[in-house]
Amino acid sequence: MKILPLNSTLLVIDIQEKLLPKIYDGENVLKDVIWSVDLAKTIGISMILTEHCPDKIGTTPAVLREKFDESDIISKSYFSAVSQGNLLNCIQKERKQIIVVGTEAHICVQQTVLDLLQIDYEVFILESAIGTRNPDDKMRAIDRMKQNGAEIITKDMLAFEWLEKADTALFKTILNNFIK
Repeated sequence: MKILPLNSTLLVIDIQEKLLPKIYDGENVLKDVIWSVDLAKTIGISMILTEHCPDKIGTTPAVLREKFDESDIISKSYFSAVSQGNLLNCIQKERKQIIVVGTEAHICVQQTVLDLLQIDYEVFILESAIGTRNPDDKMRAIDRMKQNGAEIITKDMLAFEWLEKADTALFKTILNNFIK
């Protein structure tokens, strides 16, 4: 199935100050998370950010956190962002496609994805924008999420499906600023 901009929400899971330095290739994961957030903002896609136990593992780095309204930031203690109910209250009812980025792929990302799939959301994982401390955990998580119905996507897939067509001012903006 295609990703449709009017049906989409970008979900950024737990990119946090004390965890990020431990993430394998964390700088590139953060770079691609920021890319996806900036792309979503430019196109007009709704976004939600979660922070897992921020009092213990820190908040989201300012370079990312400042891109969100406070009302779109959810603090959580369960690994799955779905478990506490706050996430579902933030997703607009008509938006049944969730694009997921964040950390850690085999813990909070995976548990959230499995819960979203269980309640009939269409879930897309931006592979370059999820991370773990151990690369093997990331690969196993991708395999498991895919086996359960999530789709694994690239940055180009996301950008061009959200764009839907060329020959627009938005297409030129995205092409010049996001497609390298």
